[in-house]
Amino acid sequence: MLNRFLPEQAVTTKHGSETAPLPSPRFLPQILNERTVFTAMGDGASTQPVSLSLILPCFNEVQNIENTIRDVQRWFAEDAVDGQIVVCNDGSTDGTRAVLEKLQTEMPNLKVVHHEKNQGYGASVRSGCDNADKTWVAFMDSDGQFKAKDLRRLLPLTQTVDFVTGVREKRADPFQRRLNSKLYNMLVHVVLGVHPADINCGMKIFRRSIWHTIRPIYATGALINGEMFYAMKNAGITWKETVVPHYPRVAGTPTGANLRVILRTFKELWRLKRARNNAAKVAENVAVSLG
Repeated sequence: MLNRFLPEQAVTTKHGSETAPLPSPRFLPQILNERTVFTAMGDGASTQPVSLSLILPCFNEVQNIENTIRDVQRWFAEDAVDGQIVVCNDGSTDGTRAVLEKLQTEMPNLKVVHHEKNQGYGASVRSGCDNADKTWVAFMDSDGQFKAKDLRRLLPLTQTVDFVTGVREKRADPFQRRLNSKLYNMLVHVVLGVHPADINCGMKIFRRSIWHTIRPIYATGALINGEMFYAMKNAGITWKETVVPHYPRVAGTPTGANLRVILRTFKELWRLKRARNNAAKVAENVAVSLG
């Protein structure tokens, strides 16, 4: 992969964190022009466009979804990405469905999955990932607070790990949402023992072959990220993180600070914790029986 943009800092972790060195000079990007093509990295590597499915979970984003999809398509064209867009419309009632159906008539690489009723952010991401076809799968919020081109920051790190997550460099959200997120991060760190810097950052990429291992079972809401990191911890999957920009929301209404969403997250966290404890007891009983 040819890297137009090397991350300023990256962290890799299995059961902790350590600073990862920057790539050596021979891996520095060859900036050709504004339409640089991602290629396979390494000496003597041949051109190989990135094969990527980008998942966009979507609930009542009629004011944002078309701009977000066109932004993704522009990045695919600029960097010659072999790209697929998968939008999961999570029971929208504001005209989002009609916009998506219109866009499908002009975009053959756009796949749309519809939930007839709202099932939650996590369920939407999961349905989208279930329908991904490419080698790599990324997901990104569809409200315009992330830009597809910033996946350039994550892609170089996929040379050494199968999962890369973003860390919002300067979060463009109201104080209450930032506070809720900080408290939630602390809670998940304690309960699940996972330690990403920004667990719910809405920009991540992973190799599709690990989806069956990290696919969430319990989370249908915001806990989906915590459950994925917990699954990676248990499976010994190494991951990295790097900073990404976060942009102000210019239209629509966020739902992350909704009381119902918060209560659902606590309920799912309790279920996951209880399942973890039950699994540990089963493992202990098996060990004792085997003597």
